[in-house]
Amino acid sequence: MDRLTLDYTHVLDAAVGPDHGLTAQELEGIAPQTEEALRAVQARRTKDLRWMDLPHQADVQQDVLDYAGSMQPLFASGQLKNVVVLGIGGSALGNRALHAALSSPFHDIEPPEGLPRLFVLDNVDPDLVGEFLDTVDVSKCLFNVISKSGSTAETMSQFLVLRQKLIDAVGEEAHVRHIVVTTDAEKGVLRPIVDAEGYASFIVPDGVGGRFSVLSPVGLVSSALVGIDVRGLLAGAADMDERCKGAAFADNPALIYAAIQTLMQNKKGKPMAVTFSYSQRLASLSDWYAQLLAESIGKRKSKGGADVFVGPTPVSAVGVTDQHSQSQLYVEGPFDKWFTLLAVERADHVVTIPKQYADHDALSYLGGRTMNELFAAEREGTRIALTDAGRPCCSIQFPSVTAHTVGQYLYMMEMAVAVMGELYDVDAFDQPGVEAAKVATYALMGRAGFEERRTEIEAAKSKDPKVV
Repeated sequence: MDRLTLDYTHVLDAAVGPDHGLTAQELEGIAPQTEEALRAVQARRTKDLRWMDLPHQADVQQDVLDYAGSMQPLFASGQLKNVVVLGIGGSALGNRALHAALSSPFHDIEPPEGLPRLFVLDNVDPDLVGEFLDTVDVSKCLFNVISKSGSTAETMSQFLVLRQKLIDAVGEEAHVRHIVVTTDAEKGVLRPIVDAEGYASFIVPDGVGGRFSVLSPVGLVSSALVGIDVRGLLAGAADMDERCKGAAFADNPALIYAAIQTLMQNKKGKPMAVTFSYSQRLASLSDWYAQLLAESIGKRKSKGGADVFVGPTPVSAVGVTDQHSQSQLYVEGPFDKWFTLLAVERADHVVTIPKQYADHDALSYLGGRTMNELFAAEREGTRIALTDAGRPCCSIQFPSVTAHTVGQYLYMMEMAVAVMGELYDVDAFDQPGVEAAKVATYALMGRAGFEERRTEIEAAKSKDPKVV
């Protein structure tokens, strides 16, 4: 079976010393807390944490596949050529990560026959949106609008702009088939618009926050449209659910990972968690995980309301690229980081290096070897350099990059972060810091109901700005 494994040998004191590595006593000490945290999370499974059941919703899976099947003739005939995600945060990062991991890196240059390209517009930078409009024929696009509330300013501004461009290009009636909406079942701004316009739509279930939504239609619709194996993805997540939901600490990778993160920050003084991906295809998973970790655990208030100001800082790196840009800091800089290497045992391709320049020692040793061997040596070389320098690192091993293994990873990290919320004593499922910025944006843009906040912002502006 293509089972994901967590190797935490090199976060232990035997590998990197007692100042920076975890002792057996420290892990044994936190184990009961992680198991209690898991029970607390699982108790909410059928209440307000419905994301845990997403891998098991066969009816939703079938609805997504049926919709993708209904659109396939339009892609095969060339009437549509692009799927464009309009979303931000959890509505975008998962889509991008799945596409990067499970499609060819060059899919969007030359898609397989009958499949569309995928664009994820997760910013309102006018140059990004303007260049899209200048470059891409909207009449060949299917726009996947994703917002549970329908009040996300970024997504809704994009929707308004691109809806009008569609109507201008294909007409009021025909534009309907170019839009699919993923939103709340009943509430929010988008649901009545869907009903009035007749757009195809999917539901973001209650109890599924944005950063935990990748295995819902938020991530599945676009994935199915571009040919990703969503059945395999959900099967992998379901397998990890069975593996983690009741297992004791020693056999539970989500609990062990949650324990390592918590102890690294709280006991070893390492507030930065670096995900070092030794797979180009997995690199975007670290961006997805960055939101999951940062928004879930980065909190001012404890559950009891005390000021605690906690949370690890996620950092992304790509091997081997960032060996030549960041590793100097990682190996010789401050002892404020710990590392997770994403490793793949079997690549899809074998690339052999030709035997040439035998008289050059700097080249001859490469001849006849493979890039696969070199890549593995680069990864192990980084691990050795970090370990020898006293920098703790674990490895998450993918037997190969498949929908099934990616599904395992997504669910494992979601469960680990949920458990971390209990260990840090914070609400892992809210994001008041994000909401504060949203409110300020609404006020600055003149949204009704936010006049008082706008007045406060204007009053707080510096009367003596310092600008050079």
